[in-house]
Amino acid sequence: MTYSYKEEVQKHFEAIAYDHDRWRQRNRYYYRDIERLCRFLIPPRSRVLEIGSGDGDLLASVEPAVGVGVDLSPSMVTLARERHPHLQFFCQDAERLELDGPFDYILLVGVLGYLADIQTVLAGLAPLCHPRTRIIAVFHNYLWEPVLRLGERIGERVPQPAQNWVSDSDLRNLCEVTGFEVVKQGNRLLLPRHLPGSDWVNRYLARLPVLHHLCLTQYMVARPVLVPAANPSCSVVIPARNEAGNIRAAIERMPRLGSHTEILFVEGHSSDDTWAVIEQVRREFGHSWDIKALKQPGKGKADAVRTAFEQAGGDILIILDADLTVPPEDLPKFYDVIASGRGEFVNGSRLVYPRSRSAMPWLNTLANKFFSIVFSYLLDQRLKDTLCGTKVLRRDDYRKIAEGRVYFGDFDPFGDFDLLFGAAKLSLRIVEVPIRYRPRTYGQSNIQHFKEGLVLLRMCLFASQKIKFN
Repeated sequence: MTYSYKEEVQKHFEAIAYDHDRWRQRNRYYYRDIERLCRFLIPPRSRVLEIGSGDGDLLASVEPAVGVGVDLSPSMVTLARERHPHLQFFCQDAERLELDGPFDYILLVGVLGYLADIQTVLAGLAPLCHPRTRIIAVFHNYLWEPVLRLGERIGERVPQPAQNWVSDSDLRNLCEVTGFEVVKQGNRLLLPRHLPGSDWVNRYLARLPVLHHLCLTQYMVARPVLVPAANPSCSVVIPARNEAGNIRAAIERMPRLGSHTEILFVEGHSSDDTWAVIEQVRREFGHSWDIKALKQPGKGKADAVRTAFEQAGGDILIILDADLTVPPEDLPKFYDVIASGRGEFVNGSRLVYPRSRSAMPWLNTLANKFFSIVFSYLLDQRLKDTLCGTKVLRRDDYRKIAEGRVYFGDFDPFGDFDLLFGAAKLSLRIVEVPIRYRPRTYGQSNIQHFKEGLVLLRMCLFASQKIKFN
């Protein structure tokens, strides 16, 4: 039974292989949207495998450093090789792949409906993955089945063999039973044909609550369930501007993290003696701690963090604000989450436990809750406290965020949103660690509430344009 179904699918694609361009041209608006989605999710120069690669156009559109396509139809493979000779295409059964991996991204676009055994295919992808691999599956919303069948009958869509109709809950379950974890999912395309107003409807209305459930295209991004790395090293970055009274405490209270803990102080044009205290502490504690002292070349926390991250040598990067309102003693909680693989981008949350009004006045609390709701919607990631300064990620992932910064540009003076937006675009698993937020014991906050509130509103607008309604 399984073999006969595969044979039926193979005959179908053999029959349409050299008439394929006519059908793609008729539905080019739909296919271009799929290409836009995949280009958004996949950074250029990645190692990409596509299952059900067809004519190879989608694989070529993401500009891979290594691009490999697999298809069941010999004619489709021949066509793909003719169109894209710089890529590799193989005629293989997706249930019995014979390929050399690993790949950074594996595409299952429009192919789930033709697979005889989706579970076997997903399980067979595991040897082709490394711990950071992302599986991207794109499939049709079952609500559209009557419309798509009608399209076949009136000649607007190529006639299809019997197909699987996989729901998002079906696919999530299949990922779980085959060793993958879903980190992102979404819907897009209310109008799959180019009509007056289609672009506006698909960019804005299709992303709104309730309406997005009616979209034609559904997608999921999954990652392998990770095997924890063995005791990775750690770099703790401490941006410090006018924080002379907190520098010594930061060292004295710092826990040992992983196989090696590196501490990088970044002084930011202080008007007090912060730099002198950093130098003194480095001399005093240098025999027992790996301490680096840096002066940031520019201004703002974002510049300070980027300066330190470029010098950091640890496998895991941690930002700790020098005001110590997030206690250094809490850093092992962050380290354990990311070292174990339970999260790939760890954000502190100050809004779970009670906090004194001196640490966070009620207006600040209200603003933080407002922005957490907005950014959770815009990033399609649950975030309770976007403004907590403590953020943790792997150095390899930071390098990918930095390489992809050209997409967003240099838009963020704080640095928090540069990292959050980059992590969301890379489909990293974002988790939060609750902390007890403490009042300052030295100095005054560098935050200018009204001015920076306006900047945050601009961040919301920016995220809506670059991520949610892109």
